[in-house]
Amino acid sequence: MTEHIRPQPGIMGIALYQGGAAQVAGIADAVKLSSNENPFGPSEKAKEAFQRAVHQLHRYPSTDHLALRRAIGDVHGLDPARIICGTGSDEILLLLCQAYAGAKDEVIYTEHGFLMYPICARSVGATPVKVAERDRTVDVDAILAAATAKTRIVFLANPNNPTGTMIGLPEIARLADGLPKRAILVLDGAYAEYVEGYDGGAALAALRPNVFMTRTFSKIYGLGGLRVGWGYGPQEIVDVLNRIRNPFNLSAAQMGAAEAAVHDRDYVARCREDNARMRTWLADTLAERGVPSDASTTNFILARFSDEDEAAACDDFLQSKGLIVRRVGAYGLPQCLRITVGDESACRRVAHAIGQFKGRV
Repeated sequence: MTEHIRPQPGIMGIALYQGGAAQVAGIADAVKLSSNENPFGPSEKAKEAFQRAVHQLHRYPSTDHLALRRAIGDVHGLDPARIICGTGSDEILLLLCQAYAGAKDEVIYTEHGFLMYPICARSVGATPVKVAERDRTVDVDAILAAATAKTRIVFLANPNNPTGTMIGLPEIARLADGLPKRAILVLDGAYAEYVEGYDGGAALAALRPNVFMTRTFSKIYGLGGLRVGWGYGPQEIVDVLNRIRNPFNLSAAQMGAAEAAVHDRDYVARCREDNARMRTWLADTLAERGVPSDASTTNFILARFSDEDEAAACDDFLQSKGLIVRRVGAYGLPQCLRITVGDESACRRVAHAIGQFKGRV
């Protein structure tokens, strides 16, 4: 770095994000359970829509995402005008920070929250403020106590990654009502579809001027490789974000596949039901083998070991069996492993391997 050319304050304090591993050296058919992907992939309707898009690759995509916004609005009962689409929900999280936070401002997130929250804050020169959780669950009172006149954004993943825990809507409403007037509560609902009857906070975002919700197509819809997300909230916030959003941030193929995916409600329901069944089985089986976890509302469980050394040793053993899970020391949970709920075969393999490791098979 030269003496005169320097990045903006905060950027060099960002630790590079590390995604879940996808390979094990020397093993060709490893089972990836490290990135919370839908083991069944996208629906056939989404695949067909993506294939049709090949005929229009020479055309620029629409800049207003109107068809996709209408599809999302139709399925979720939301006003399409208050929906914004992005390259994954990550882009929308960053846009919120770019629009509403900066130097001398603070951005709150919880101690085991998604790693992108402090990255987004630092990228705009804001100060990330980490707030303690209670038993790996969001503590609303702790957040309210940490909020100050400098607070501009509060990021809340509900359900949370990597803990799998969540809080109820009354607690979220209490949090929104208690924040400073200039602060926005951002509800990250990446895993909302895995909770039967949960709207991800959409009703709160529809009624409150300081609540904004983000969602993704990367999880239950199985479109992680396409990077499509969306947000919903007050019209004023959406209008601001659209002013700084790249107008061509989504391709026609991305939008077409996402539109087909959101309309395929039967597929989503089947994926949710299968995930719930195998999640319960996996958590119960691991608990019987001496590896507890909190009740998860997502497509993964957070397996707890006696200490960091045991968690690392178990991860090494799983890799030797061709099973890839996620170490979460970066999230402040070095004694844990995050395990995606795969299909039945994958769940049985990882449970058997952990049983072998614990000597309880």
